[in-house]
Formats: sequence, structure tokens, C-alpha cells
Amino acid sequence: MTPEAPEAEDDREETRKLIRQAGAEGLTLLKNENKVLPIKMSQKKIAVIGPNANRAIAGGGGSASLNPYYSTIPLDSIKAIPGKEIKYALGCHTYKWLPLAADYCTTSTGAQGVTLEFHIGDKFEGAPRIIQHRTNTDLFLWDSVPEEVNPIWSVRAKTMLTPTTTGLHTLSFSSVGPGRLLVNGDVKVDLWNWTELGEAMFSGSKDILFDIHLEANVPVELVAETTNEIRPLAKQAQLKQTHATGGCRIGYKEADTEDHLQKAIDAAKSSDVAIVIVGLDAEWESEGYDRQTMDLPSDGSQDRLIDAVVEANPNTIVVNQSGSPVTMPWAKKVPAILQAWYQGQEAGNALADVLFGFENPSGKLPTTFPVRLSDNPTYHTWPGENLCSLYGEGLYIGYRHYDHLSLPPLFPFGHGLSYTTFSYSSPTLSSTIFSASQEKITLHLKVTNTGSVQGKEIVQLYIHDVKSKLPRPEKELKGFAKVDLAAGESKNVDINIDRYALGYWDDSYRDGKGLWVAEEGKFEAWVGASAADIRHKIPFEVKETFTWVF
Repeated sequence: MTPEAPEAEDDREETRKLIRQAGAEGLTLLKNENKVLPIKMSQKKIAVIGPNANRAIAGGGGSASLNPYYSTIPLDSIKAIPGKEIKYALGCHTYKWLPLAADYCTTSTGAQGVTLEFHIGDKFEGAPRIIQHRTNTDLFLWDSVPEEVNPIWSVRAKTMLTPTTTGLHTLSFSSVGPGRLLVNGDVKVDLWNWTELGEAMFSGSKDILFDIHLEANVPVELVAETTNEIRPLAKQAQLKQTHATGGCRIGYKEADTEDHLQKAIDAAKSSDVAIVIVGLDAEWESEGYDRQTMDLPSDGSQDRLIDAVVEANPNTIVVNQSGSPVTMPWAKKVPAILQAWYQGQEAGNALADVLFGFENPSGKLPTTFPVRLSDNPTYHTWPGENLCSLYGEGLYIGYRHYDHLSLPPLFPFGHGLSYTTFSYSSPTLSSTIFSASQEKITLHLKVTNTGSVQGKEIVQLYIHDVKSKLPRPEKELKGFAKVDLAAGESKNVDINIDRYALGYWDDSYRDGKGLWVAEEGKFEAWVGASAADIRHKIPFEVKETFTWVF
């Protein structure tokens, strides 16, 4: 077995450029009425609005939450464009959990963050064995517990929190094992024997919030105590162990009396263009738990923000950062919508490159964006019963479901616009007959950039079985090709069709063991720019049925 290579850094300039280019190309332009995008050089006053505008959101939650070498923030990247007057407004808050308290916390040495005092055993007995410093209050200790105290340990996190304003502020606390939070020695949250499952560290407690009156610049002592004993207690018998991972989280938010929505409206009214950057983040979208709704979080605040901004300024561009579909009740009102996904450390720069036309987006949707949650193929089987969800879609997953039920999506699978336009010539096939002896037939067509700027197009090939013995989707994606074209340029595109593009698995063969089957009969190759934008159809035929194992 080849030994694992040692870890190595790769923060070279060429790597940064590649990440930035890939990020820009991967952005998906969903809508662009009246060529609102790219933003014109004559448009000097720009409002940048939204809860995701002034944050670096490189990826989703869970295992995707790796620390990049650096992060770029959309607002900063937009401000770096010369000759623009930028106005920023938050618009609304979208916290799933309160922000971490770390920015307000200092240790006894004056360092930002908290001091961790680790004890051997889960009773805080004796003096701390190991003392560490952590810079934030996300203290879920996946694999960072000192070896000296494993496998059973307890820890106190100590810090001084200094408010910047006077008022009724909010603190939050959650833990994985037993936990409690003390403020100036008083227990404010007691989760030592919690039983109600929350989302802390995927299998921890509920997040408990409480209000507390604090004075500006008057520090208060926070002490969080937790151990790695398993909670709820009933889970110990289920897992046949008493201790596992542990940790806790402390959140903090000061009272906020500002009218963020009105500030956003004012910024939009006084600008040539308004960019509203909304979406999800690592809290709302993660492994370990499901989104409970397809709506933008939280409580409709982002939807209300978009409605208000587009009413104040018709030249509104909505940028959505998410790794999955969201409902867009405002989609018909907004002239331009850009799906930004999570583009890593260069997310801010990649977005600015596309907004101002330095890069042309060429992303295509890898999933369907339905109009509403109830249109989704899994709607009737999720969340299931007793934490068991039936995967009942069968063959009709994704775009195949929408075809099968003739449900029009908001934006179809494979959809993605460009700052230029493309035409497809009528395709031809290297052969209109496919037989068992052939490795493939090839579809040929010419793609032309009919616009005025360089762009990249992704041609998609779907196969339609005209008449099948078994139920099949109306069409199935079986190939695609990306082509880079200068303005006015044409290039030939070839996409191969092999036996797997035609066949399906049939359990009735080999005494129930099954075989791949390509049925005799008529097929069609459908060529398009998305699952809903089929430009050409060309017929061909499988001469006689043939089978294979793999």
C-alpha cells in the first residue's frame, strides 16, 4: 500500500488565480432582463445590501467548514472596483444561532477568546491538567482534546465579556454532553441532564437563549462547564459506552434598535443599481441535519428585504448564496438573479468579477429549482417516521420528476445564461444505427457565439427512448460538452453515445440477477441548453436488443 503523502501547503499565486476563475465561471446566471448585468461603467452609485454582503461565506457547514488561507468578502471586492460610490446596508439579520461571543471576550491575560482548563475525569477534580487558549467560543471539541486528559475529561471555559452598549442583550448556550453556563457565578443555563435533541454538534442539546441587562464597558465573567459524558443518558445504553466527543458553544448579541430595512430602502433609492446579497450559510446548510423549509431564512426577512429594495430601485440584482434551491417569490419582480453557490476563498472576488463583466458566468444548474417545496420529488416521503425516510422517487429523481408530472420548475436543471448568446446548428450522427458490436456513435454539431463578448456554453445531450418495455423517464442526460467561444466564433462539438446511454438494468434476466439491456427500437438524441431548452432532436435506432453484465 502506498504510504500517505505528507500534508503540504499550496497557496501559490497561480492557485489563487485558478480558484478565482473557477469561482467566477461556476456562478449561474438565472435571469437577466434588459441586460441589467453586467453593471455598466456609467453606473457609479451602487447600493450593496443584504446579510451575506459583508461576510465571507466560503462553504457550507460540517466537514465543509475548513479554514481557507484567506477569505474575500463581497462588499470589499465590490469596493475595490475603481470609480464606484458604494453604499452598504445590512437589510436584515438571518441568525440561526446567535453570533459567537468571541469578539467581546478576553482572557485574564488580555488575549481575545477564552481559557480552557482541562481536567482528567468528568468531575472537575483537582487542579487543571492542561490549560489552553482558544480564539472563539465555538468550543465543540471534535479532535482537539489534549491526549493527557483522554478518554474521560471535563473542561471549564473562562472569559470576560465586555459589552459595547448598555441594554437588554442576549446570550445563548448549547452543549454536547452535560453543560452549564454561569454569568458572574450565577448559573444561567443548566443542561447537565438535557434530554431534548437539538443540532449542537449534530447530536447535542437545544440552543438555549436568555436576555440579560448589561452595562457598556462593564465586563462580566462567563464560565462554561462541560464534560464528554454522553447525553441523553438513555443514549449510553444504546451506544454501549458512557463517553464520547464533547464541547459547547456560547453566542452573544447586543440589543439592536436600528431599522435595517429602512436603511436598505434609502440606500437603494439613492443608487443607480442595487445589489442584494442573500442566501444561506454554514449554519443553515450543513451535513448532519436537514433544512426544514426551502424558504430563505429567517421568518421571511430576506424576502421582505428584496421586495422593498426592488420597489425602491427597479435596477435590482439579487445574488443568492446557497448550495441548494431556495424559494424565490420575488423572481418575477427582479430583473437579474445570480446563483453564487459557495465559491471558496475567492468568493467575493469571483462575484465582483462577474457583476462588473470582467468574467462571463458559464455555470449551469446541477439541480432543479422548484417553484415551491411541495413540487419536490421527495416532498411526500420526507421526513418520514422515526427518523427513517423512504427514498421513493425510483427513476424519477430530479428533472425526471418534473418531466414525469409536467411540473414547470422555477429554473430547470441545466439552466444558466451568459452575457452573450449561442446558436446550435442542426446535429448529425456518425451512424443512425446502433448495434451490439459498436462501441459508440457520435453526435456532431456546431455552436456559434452570436453575441458581442467571449463566453462558454455547455451543450447537453439527453436520450429519449421512444418505446420501452419498462417505464423510463422522458429523457435522461447522457453527455455534455463545454465550448469556449470568442464573439462571432464557431466550433464543432462532438458528444459520444455509448451502450450505457441507451441501456437500463432489467432484473428479469439471469433468474433475477439482472442484466443491462439496450432494447431494439427507436431512440432520439435531444440537444439543448437545459432540460427545458431542447434545441434539436435527431432520431436513431437500436437494430436488435442486446444485453451485457457490466
